[in-house]
Amino acid sequence: MLHVGVMLNPATYRGIPVMRTRYESIANYEEAGLSYELIPCFLRLKDIHISTGTCRAFVKNGNEYRQMTLPLPPVIHNRTLYRQNENARDINRLVHKGFYIFNEQNRFGKDHIHAILQEDPLLHPHLPKTLQGNLSSIRTLMEQTGDVVIKPSSSSIGRGIMRLRHSSGSWTLQCAHPTISERWSTLRLKVGELPLFLHKRLMHVPHIVQETIPLALCDSRPFDIRVTVQRGYGGIWGVTGMFAKIAPSHTFVSNVAQGGTACSLPEVLSRTETVQNSNIARLMNELERLSLQIVHRLAQHLPRLADVGLDLGITHEGKIVFIECNGRDQRYGFSQAGMSNVWKETYAQPMAYARWLLERMSSSGTERSPGRPLY
Repeated sequence: MLHVGVMLNPATYRGIPVMRTRYESIANYEEAGLSYELIPCFLRLKDIHISTGTCRAFVKNGNEYRQMTLPLPPVIHNRTLYRQNENARDINRLVHKGFYIFNEQNRFGKDHIHAILQEDPLLHPHLPKTLQGNLSSIRTLMEQTGDVVIKPSSSSIGRGIMRLRHSSGSWTLQCAHPTISERWSTLRLKVGELPLFLHKRLMHVPHIVQETIPLALCDSRPFDIRVTVQRGYGGIWGVTGMFAKIAPSHTFVSNVAQGGTACSLPEVLSRTETVQNSNIARLMNELERLSLQIVHRLAQHLPRLADVGLDLGITHEGKIVFIECNGRDQRYGFSQAGMSNVWKETYAQPMAYARWLLERMSSSGTERSPGRPLY
């Protein structure tokens, strides 16, 4: 059996011996690996030795995981979120030496993703109005609409999102507690003024500003949809599955990590007043079609993209709107939604893609052909 690398962040990696790997299911990787005659090797970037072509990795041995030194697998699935330029340089060095790292980059600026999608005229109707995060653009959107969302450009799982809302003749700002995800604050603003801490955030961290999407409601709470889109055997993009994320009662943010509830999408759509039962199948088909259109566009600009989670919304009028793209899809929402088979399939598809890549490398006569595309 062939080895395939799964590159994890340090906290997940350290949890492997005691099987405390948070959102990653090591058991699902193992089961998927067996299906495609692959042995998953769990590693960190710091344990890769480029000069010798070897790595230290956890590999299952009997009923336990042991660290061992082995040749670096020629195909690696990146499941990390690296910020530092030094780490990006190390990954680039591996790529230039012919190792195939899919999802080479997992952290995307929301402004960058929006700019890529904006170039496709067919996607324009599905994109919310988006501006660079500064005081001028915030005031512009405040004048144009009574509901504005401010997001850190590179945050994930809903961290740092704020909402400006006009109601009863005044503006309020809703924002999360910096360390307690369940606690949100609502500030009533003085006429013509924005709070000082907002100025400071915009100065220190890049943000985007968007018109708030009037999401459809389920049981009086807004929801959006996570769509997992992956390459499988043959390198073909496909939608592995989708589920609904319902916001908790205390906030507008639906992320499961922020207290949102993961549910079966058909079930949620059947409880949504603006969606008639006869339209559920049509909506789900349209969600799938749009998701594939989005990833094909992104794959033209993002190197070796193969595994993403898209967040899409449905408005009160039934219009589908793009919210954001997640380079490291947190798949446990499928498990929480009672969709165990789909949850396992989100691990199987990357293993199928890795198997196909390894076969392509073998048939090309060399395992190190950095100048030759594999798809």
